[in-house]
Amino acid sequence: MFEPVHGSAPDIAGKGIANPIGQIWSGAMMLRHLGALEAADAVENAIAQVLAKAQVRTPDIGGRPARRILERRLLRR
Repeated sequence: MFEPVHGSAPDIAGKGIANPIGQIWSGAMMLRHLGALEAADAVENAIAQVLAKAQVRTPDIGGRPARRILERRLLRR
């Protein structure tokens, strides 16, 4: 029910360039649907804060292969 619409992307598997934001945002949508509004807000705010700084981006949004760095920054929020 709650998953990003991109596929498994086998062509980029293991390259560290996949953007995890779609998957993470799907989790926020699930939380909101389940009534965990504060948790959903926290996830969405973390995404917005990390992207607003524009320091870490995956190639699909104008950056370098940095999936793990992006994930760590999101988790810190």
